[in-house]
Amino acid sequence: MKEISSIAKIETKCLHAGYKPENGGPGTIPIVQSTTYRFDSTEHVAALFDMPTEFMYSRFANPTCDAVEKKIAALEGGTGAMLTSSGQAASLLSILNLCSAGDSFVSTTTIYGGTVNLFSVTLKKLGIECIWVDSDATDEEIKAAFKPNTKALFGETIANPALNVFDIERFAAIAHDMNVPLIVDNTFATPYLCRPFEFGADIVIHSTSKYMDGHAVQCGGVIVDSGNFDWNASGKFPDFTEPDESYHGVVYTRDFGNLAYIIKARMQLMRDFGCYPAANSAFLLNLGLETLPVRMERYCYNASKVAQFLTESDKISFVTYPGLPTDKNYALAQKYLPKGTSGVISFSIKGGRPAAVRFMDALELASIEVHVADIRTCVLHPASATHRQLTDEQLVAAGIDGGLIRLSVGLENVEDIIADVKQALEKV
Repeated sequence: MKEISSIAKIETKCLHAGYKPENGGPGTIPIVQSTTYRFDSTEHVAALFDMPTEFMYSRFANPTCDAVEKKIAALEGGTGAMLTSSGQAASLLSILNLCSAGDSFVSTTTIYGGTVNLFSVTLKKLGIECIWVDSDATDEEIKAAFKPNTKALFGETIANPALNVFDIERFAAIAHDMNVPLIVDNTFATPYLCRPFEFGADIVIHSTSKYMDGHAVQCGGVIVDSGNFDWNASGKFPDFTEPDESYHGVVYTRDFGNLAYIIKARMQLMRDFGCYPAANSAFLLNLGLETLPVRMERYCYNASKVAQFLTESDKISFVTYPGLPTDKNYALAQKYLPKGTSGVISFSIKGGRPAAVRFMDALELASIEVHVADIRTCVLHPASATHRQLTDEQLVAAGIDGGLIRLSVGLENVEDIIADVKQALEKV
């Protein structure tokens, strides 16, 4: 895997703000807090409504956001990126850029509960079917789930909260055999721990609200395009290979080459949905990105120590952390995440839901939050919160039981975290 030694070394530039790294220092970007931009002539702005290749309105592009998009694209090794107002928006647009009413896509069951609801309920109302598969199913079983109208395959690098490690290389081969792209949610890993494009993924998304931001100050998301999928050869994506009448006959593959996916997402979907972050949000995200390598190392170290402690408690029925040699996903973690498996641990307390609630309410340092991947240690009971809308069958498919707790280990002293967990366990 290509080493990412320092995010600060990745230079970005914001041409319309007159920004160059040497003027402000690596990582320093201006906040262009503006909705609109001034043009020299009527002809100039008219041309942009035919082909919006410059900043024209901050509903779908902004110079500050552009600088951060370039940085994230570089981190993931992609050709382009587009920020969104939330991780859910990134998930939504990544699918809508490929699927229309009457289409379908395939997803593994072990993904974030909010995404499950988006895929199985909201997209269904739009006429798009999500076909669910077990990540442990055979290649043949997964391929059998595909239909002639299936347009994508979706999975999470580290599933939230089941913590299954996605076999990216295997699923990429399946997707490509079926002539569709593989979309990977890389939120928990971040490009510091894993770069899915290096294993064959075609599109990567993130909830930047999590480790990329790191400080729980804002919601955000991003879609990154590898530029590697051959839309023409697939034969399944006329929206990419035939004229777009909403933009005067633009053909995305012809006019934008390996940027076709991300340009189409911006010109069609961001134009119409407008779920774009403010310039100040991108500025704050950039601050988080600058410390990402240091933070991820500490998250992984702290989590490995806490996970080991939990395995030694007789009040815990099981601990799921891919960094543990005893974990069923350890081999996959060594392949895809050799530098660590993030700071999130899932474990189940004996006694089910009542015992889990007593444990969480007894914590003093760790806080109960509807969040994860913060610099502060936090916990959540998925069955009562993020996965509350799921049926009992869906909970089982997502690897969740009543006693399951998602512990997001922060950057505090690891001995303090362990002491807090220990005293709370004593009260169960």
